[in-house]
Amino acid sequence: MIDVILKKGKEKAAVLRHPWIFSGAIDKIKGMPENGEVVIVRSAEKEFLAYAYYNDQSRVALRLLEWDESITIDKSWYQRKIKAAIDARAHVLSADTNTCRLVFSEADFLPGLIIDKYGDFLSLQVSSAGIETIQEDIVDILRQELNPKGIFDKSDAGARKHENLEPAQGLIWGEAPPEFIEVKENGVLYHINIADGQKSGFYCDQRDNRQILAAYTKDKTVLDCFCYSGGFTLNSLKYGAAHVTSVDSSALAIETLKHNLELNGFSEDKQSSIQSDVNKQLRVFKEEGKTFDVLVLDPPKYAPSRSALDRAARAYKDLNRLGMLLLKKGGILATYSCSGAVDLETFKQIIAWAALDAGREVQIIKQFSQPEDHPVRISFSEGEYLKGLLLRVL
Repeated sequence: MIDVILKKGKEKAAVLRHPWIFSGAIDKIKGMPENGEVVIVRSAEKEFLAYAYYNDQSRVALRLLEWDESITIDKSWYQRKIKAAIDARAHVLSADTNTCRLVFSEADFLPGLIIDKYGDFLSLQVSSAGIETIQEDIVDILRQELNPKGIFDKSDAGARKHENLEPAQGLIWGEAPPEFIEVKENGVLYHINIADGQKSGFYCDQRDNRQILAAYTKDKTVLDCFCYSGGFTLNSLKYGAAHVTSVDSSALAIETLKHNLELNGFSEDKQSSIQSDVNKQLRVFKEEGKTFDVLVLDPPKYAPSRSALDRAARAYKDLNRLGMLLLKKGGILATYSCSGAVDLETFKQIIAWAALDAGREVQIIKQFSQPEDHPVRISFSEGEYLKGLLLRVL
């Protein structure tokens, strides 16, 4: 293996088991590694630190894999890591839930690899050159461990650009998934469009939060914004909501939601869908004088990096201000951010600004986070991306 020597004093991240080392920390490279190749990372004193993927096209030049020098990074190593990740989530799957995240990148010591299970099919996202080089082995391991009907590649994420990788999408192995795969989460049925849906096809990271919020919706009027395939909508109806209005700008999302409503046998007179830009629609509701008992704000990632934080903060503030103005006195607002660059304390401050601008007093009832199949390594706080607040708006 090729040695990559760090500058003096730059070994702290590796010693603390953080999986990223930036290009500026590298002093010298003894050889010419290919992008995605596994290399040995050493301190300025030539002490072994870790094995890592190398990529000179990425600001994160080294993605650390293993801190035990006696270990060999081979197919057996990948099989052990993948099997450990799958086994750790076995109890999440049940008669009521057959979809979850099986592998979560750095959290499972496999930087750049995300695997989601949707019934008998798997969705794969690859965002590092290292995983790209051994993708065939990954697929073979998944066949051995899970024997899925098919494995679909959804590696079209923007993160691939940072590794100088082209977008990739399509069937990798087995049967092509049907237009809609039927899955179950907490007893609610969903039709998932893997090929054309956003990201991996379904946001299983809100599984716990959907159920928590639903308990507040019985006999209430609910507004579900950025509804996508209807997770919050369907759970609210299951728990007895009086009526749910669902808003999303995507025609595919609204069509998928329609399928899901039919799939679960929910009454048409208790739900209405609107295809529209959410911010625009919230203003329309305000002009019409409409109000709701419960409101859900689950927007896409507004801050993909820290450089976008100020702009994102303004967007979150305006969105939540509009939402608060549409709630009846004592109404419930469930608001989320999936931007890793926005930590919980920053998000709370943004909500405080929104409340001040809206002229509303707000109480925090509960804090939301990502579920256990999206674990956070204690040495990698960047993996904690989803946060939310359950608020009572007075």
